[in-house]
Amino acid sequence: MACNLKHLTYSLLLFISLIGSSIADDEDLLEWVQQDNRRFLNAVLRVSNLNRTIEFYTQSLGMTVLRKREIPEKDSFGAVLGYGPEESQFVLRLKQIHEGESLDIGTAYGHFGIATEDAYGLVDIIRAGGGVITREPGTLPGLSQIFAFVEDPDGYSIEILERPPTPFPINHINLHVVDLDRAIQFYQQALGLQLILIFDNPLEQYTMAIMGFDTNFTQITTVELQYNYNVTEYTSGNGYIQVAISTDDVFTSADEVELVIQELGGSIIRAPDENNKTFSFLDPEGFKTVLVENQVLVENRLKKQRGKLQGISIASE
Repeated sequence: MACNLKHLTYSLLLFISLIGSSIADDEDLLEWVQQDNRRFLNAVLRVSNLNRTIEFYTQSLGMTVLRKREIPEKDSFGAVLGYGPEESQFVLRLKQIHEGESLDIGTAYGHFGIATEDAYGLVDIIRAGGGVITREPGTLPGLSQIFAFVEDPDGYSIEILERPPTPFPINHINLHVVDLDRAIQFYQQALGLQLILIFDNPLEQYTMAIMGFDTNFTQITTVELQYNYNVTEYTSGNGYIQVAISTDDVFTSADEVELVIQELGGSIIRAPDENNKTFSFLDPEGFKTVLVENQVLVENRLKKQRGKLQGISIASE
């Protein structure tokens, strides 16, 4: 009897020790994400006509084509556009839909935003180029922020924000969510984003959370999580694909995201390995995020530089 009691006591102490170790590991993971070196890399959108979209984004919005890839025999056409080098800025990756497909933007994806020092002037340029203005420049009652909304040739919504000079002109993406509290918690714990502010707009029936890797949201790229009153379901469509974010350690990031998914929901799409140091997953709302190891970005940059020196154009995807 004494032997059995001693064995039971030992087993209980071992169990408690294992639980304590597991909790400590989980806490270490959640703390690590706050210390990781992360930034928004790009958002990927599918378009119906790549050249038409490039023309609108360059001539009306003032972007530059940073890279372009065309493989006609594989029906593969894509381009990267932005206001500066993708090594340091948030950029857009555009992919043309395959022949015979139809583009469906859906209702879950909201828009992306562009910061400019003159919202009225930019809207006039867009209008002169035949662009669709869905909301003229102005402010909300009691607020000073000047903004407008326009649409690109496919109907993607673009917010124009009047702001001081910023290193990140493509300054946010907006995603519609059903459960705002859960979405905020997921992006805080899984991605290390800080909640900058929550804005409630009863007049237009929505509440929006702005989140980023820093708190000065006029100088960084952010994600806007928008809850629209009484909307309980969205359609995902096939237009918006994903957002990509950098990390110092994709394996630790993957462990930490898996931990959060167990608690809040979501799913793993592709786990990282030594040959492919990227990690992709869906959040509880179904939006896809890809984490890319910073060392991979450095290696790809060096490959492109070597290719240019050799007179070879290397497209890094």
